[in-house]
Amino acid sequence: MGPPLLCLLILVSVYGQACNSKSFSIDYNENCFRKDGQCFRYISGSIHYFRIPSYYWRDRLLKMYMTGLNAVQVYIPWNFHEPVPGMYDFNGDRDLSHFLDLTNELGLLVIIRPGPYICAEWDMGGLPAWLLNNKDIALRTSDPDYLAAVDSWLSVLLPKLRPRLYSNGGNIISVQVENEYGSFMACDYSYLRHLLHLYRLYLGDEIVLFTTDGNTEKELQCGSLQDLHTTVDFGPGDNATKAFNLLRKYQPKGPLVNSEYYTGWLDYWGEKHSTTSKELVSRGLKNILEMGASVNMYMFEGGTNFGYWNGADFKKTYKPIPTSYDYDAPLSEAGDPTDKLNDIRNVISQFQPVPQGPVPPPTRKMDYGFVSMNKVGSLLDFLDVFSPEFPTETRYPLTFEEVKQYFGFVLYRTRLPRDVPIPTFLSSVPSGVHDRAYVSVGGVFNGVLERDHVLKILVAGKAGDWLDVLVENMGRINFGSCVNDLKGLVSNVTLGGDILTDWLLYPLNLEGPISEGWPHVGNNFIGFSETESNTGPSFYSGTFQITTQGDTFLSLPQWTKGQAWINGFNVGRYWPARGPQITLYVPGNILRLGENTVTLLELERASELSVVHFIDRPILG
Repeated sequence: MGPPLLCLLILVSVYGQACNSKSFSIDYNENCFRKDGQCFRYISGSIHYFRIPSYYWRDRLLKMYMTGLNAVQVYIPWNFHEPVPGMYDFNGDRDLSHFLDLTNELGLLVIIRPGPYICAEWDMGGLPAWLLNNKDIALRTSDPDYLAAVDSWLSVLLPKLRPRLYSNGGNIISVQVENEYGSFMACDYSYLRHLLHLYRLYLGDEIVLFTTDGNTEKELQCGSLQDLHTTVDFGPGDNATKAFNLLRKYQPKGPLVNSEYYTGWLDYWGEKHSTTSKELVSRGLKNILEMGASVNMYMFEGGTNFGYWNGADFKKTYKPIPTSYDYDAPLSEAGDPTDKLNDIRNVISQFQPVPQGPVPPPTRKMDYGFVSMNKVGSLLDFLDVFSPEFPTETRYPLTFEEVKQYFGFVLYRTRLPRDVPIPTFLSSVPSGVHDRAYVSVGGVFNGVLERDHVLKILVAGKAGDWLDVLVENMGRINFGSCVNDLKGLVSNVTLGGDILTDWLLYPLNLEGPISEGWPHVGNNFIGFSETESNTGPSFYSGTFQITTQGDTFLSLPQWTKGQAWINGFNVGRYWPARGPQITLYVPGNILRLGENTVTLLELERASELSVVHFIDRPILG
């Protein structure tokens, strides 16, 4: 009885190991991925956990699963997790581990794009602005200073991912090395090889590593690398056959993949809201799937650039991206299923089974009505609150980066060197202001200097009057060769023909006091007379009561431009005067039953009515 029992135990052990072994690889002979030995094709969607409150992660992922996706694609923004060198934040809405746990619970595979550069229309493409403390640094190259920072970051991030790899029992099936590198001017293969070495060092030899680039010769040539699987990006208006034929020049064998199939497109302040028809998107998706290719839809939900996280493009001029990253995606900015999602689900069902049952419904949307806003006072009245340290004294202006202020606002202050009785031009050189400067003389608002658009305004005053220039960082460039986008007064300012000197710089920490309840301290409201001027950078605040909690949209049609906070949470920039975005998405989880506060920093001109409106639908165009 002994030997047969021993044989049986051995067979059970071997069978158990085989059942528990998980593998994901590329079969270059059959031109497919192999998952646990079987040919496999993924149908994926991009979701950015950093643009969605963690409260809603499960809701969004479940909707993606119920659409029929078997994978999600996820960027990891370096600057979101290492805000200052050596200090890492993976808590709350930055809890990457929790997000990945949810994907695993819902049975979704994961394609990770950890950068170090991600683009994503995110500030500086995910690179931390503190890299620019070194003015000579060459980003996204083999520059030793840049590589040292990358090595340090990846030594923290990648070990967190290794246990989650598919071959280690997790659900991460592939990892991208860098991002769309062929679109960058450097074309530094040594840099890509350095990253490849790091990824292999920390993640091992079994994980599928890949690159992603646009469907042009130059992009694929500079972005692909031997020993890395090459994938391509294109949208529904492109010729899929032509794009994949070009890909075959750089990836002769292996599975065809479109890593970014565009379901919509981004917006820019001052331009029309971008939309892509559901018919075009679903027809293009069906065409890709009929070719046997794997596909990732970018975006499946766009989300929101809360706070100051939006990026910018540079196309002849600087083009900042709005707070909304709705993207006209299958799931709206607020996570609601759209008709486009239903069409995509129908297409997917023709190629693989989709889960039974309906896609979860939209979250509750509330119209909380109008809220009266009281003027708190001019920003200049509260420098002791938002910049309690001594200002930096400097002969000529310094950049944000030089005073370690990476987001938001810095006040540049000097005195008029002489009487200016006749209005005289205050001027900046082209691209000398990054990005908008709100100018006051003697506490009176005079106007705005704007990067690439408004280079001079008229001012007048008496010798010794304070000249205040509040500079707003509107988001760093996230794509192309200009990602080293310094902020502030990056050149001298002249009055008439005279260069202004002897500046005081006040880096403004708005988030700290406002998140702690300012201007409502205890039961006291810090407010000034409502008869003051409604122009220039000023704070306004109001309260409203709710008995039912749900998502809502802050409508500010009569206001001009500024920043909004709800219960101390920075919901982003508003700019209805320029559009296309008119409302700000307010996730229900930041509201509370009972009293809520809304605080605005209006930068130019406040509403004559001094009210805001919470409505139950977005206005994005």
